[in-house]
Amino acid sequence: MSKLEIIAVKSFKSYDEMYKVVDFLNKTLKDKNVIFGLTKAAENDTMTISVYET
Repeated sequence: MSKLEIIAVKSFKSYDEMYKVVDFLNKTLKDKNVIFGLTKAAENDTMTISVYET
């Protein structure tokens, strides 16, 4: 299994349907050797999107 390398990270105000965008990006770009991850921090109402290279 290959190691994932973070190539970009961005935090922003929480958006309830952002998971749909990340899902769309992962499905669309799966053959481009990138994976998108999403985390939500409830304590400050922010989300962080990470872009990984496989």
